[in-house]
Amino acid sequence: MWEISLNIKSENYAIANVLFQTLSNSIEDMQGIITSNEENGYISILVAVDKAYIEKTKILISSCIIEIICTSFKMAFLDNYLIFPRQDKIGLLAFKKALLNFDKETDKFIVKKSLELKHDFFIESFYHFRLKALQEKWAELVTLSNDNSDYLISSDSFIDLLKFLVDNLDICEDEISVVKDSDGYKIFTLNEGLYQNKVFSEEAIVSSVIDLSPQKINLYFSESSSAIDLLERLFEERITINNTNSKISYVPKEKMY
Repeated sequence: MWEISLNIKSENYAIANVLFQTLSNSIEDMQGIITSNEENGYISILVAVDKAYIEKTKILISSCIIEIICTSFKMAFLDNYLIFPRQDKIGLLAFKKALLNFDKETDKFIVKKSLELKHDFFIESFYHFRLKALQEKWAELVTLSNDNSDYLISSDSFIDLLKFLVDNLDICEDEISVVKDSDGYKIFTLNEGLYQNKVFSEEAIVSSVIDLSPQKINLYFSESSSAIDLLERLFEERITINNTNSKISYVPKEKMY
């Protein structure tokens, strides 16, 4: 059997839980073993698989670690160092999500290039000691934003920057539909995703659409709102506006997010 212990500080319990849940089904499908325990300030996730599955398991674990660094760790970095412009909550959440996803493929490449899985792997240590270049890259992005924080007080200037960031994100979905009803906002997409059966608030819908970075957006609503106005300004030519009586025909109902 090939074994690896993935160690995460106890304070990052939520990250450890996501990692464990993400790995569990795949490891069990390979007739492997996955367990976790907490000791001396660390949560340790132990994975053991037959030698025939070593490479497949390494790819799976590497993918999970890369995603954790480029999402959870980057968001913590932004929260620690970014001076957020004085804007409404919808705009600020959208701004954070745009910065989080900006140049994400390069972020992933940097992590992947430095990643070497050893039998005892400490995620925070890897981040702090092996990913200095990545943190410097993020620092440049934060400095650019912070240096222009006074300029971003203007609503038009803020929207211009946010639109620039959105326009330069990699496309992740070909087409989505956003529906507004009495419960809130729902997202329909052709592909599997993270938001199944979820209803989004006015504050969260714009940042969630940015996360999907779609090529085309179908908007369905009966009356306008701050979120819809912002979506229209950010995505402009990518948006098709429909009323709520229009039929959403291209997405099966079970593909609702």
